[in-house]
Amino acid sequence: MRIATWNVNSIGARRSRLVDWLSAASPDVVCLQELKCAAENFPTDAVAELGYEVAAHGTGRWNGVAILSRAGLGEVTRGLRDEPGYAAEDGTDPVPEPRAVGATCGPVRIWSVYVPNGRDVEHPHYTYKLRWLEALRATATAELADGRPFAVLGDFNIAPADEDVWDTAEFEQTTHTTEAERKALAMLREAGLEDIVPRPLKYDRPFTYWDYRGLAFPKNKGIRIDLAYGNAAVTTRVTDAYVDREERKGKGASDHAPVVVDVDL
Repeated sequence: MRIATWNVNSIGARRSRLVDWLSAASPDVVCLQELKCAAENFPTDAVAELGYEVAAHGTGRWNGVAILSRAGLGEVTRGLRDEPGYAAEDGTDPVPEPRAVGATCGPVRIWSVYVPNGRDVEHPHYTYKLRWLEALRATATAELADGRPFAVLGDFNIAPADEDVWDTAEFEQTTHTTEAERKALAMLREAGLEDIVPRPLKYDRPFTYWDYRGLAFPKNKGIRIDLAYGNAAVTTRVTDAYVDREERKGKGASDHAPVVVDVDL
């Protein structure tokens, strides 16, 4: 079974690339993030022609997640347990954002997540990020209770370790590498999940995101923030995992590359 995750950075801008990539990579299940569209506007027909069912969770211009599956799609859940809301700077009441969707795809229970960015350690969005990660841990803990194959994939906006950033000096006192964020990932591992570290197709580190600016991609100034976590029923059956760096190339690419995991389920 081939499972993948990809922050497409706008499904509207990346629709044709997604369809082409699905045809070429042939994943059974795909977790997408940063759709930037309402669920009802997801191009379901385009992927249905390739055999995929869709569970989308989005409300409009920002955020948005989806699961595409040709292995079955059931028990769809939109949003985390006790998920916190974020109060916009205009003073409106906090509301949960469309950042998580779960579904059962054949033998495996899967969540696609788009963890809040955090913006800056002094920003309220950083506190929101940590609270959101607590809700993710609670959701994962509940899902793990029945022992079936379980995985959480997506854009975590956290580099798990120093080797997951191209230059640690560039990330001092910034989000994505703070102790609190990494502790949140450690708590997922303590709950029973393991980080499935992919292999790079080029260079020595499996970065998944490169900024559009400063020639970051050709210079390989990247970070690994698109992650795949699974329980033992998944990780012990992984036969391969890689970052599809080729999809980051060319005109109109997302600033993230897909992560692909092959599992013997």
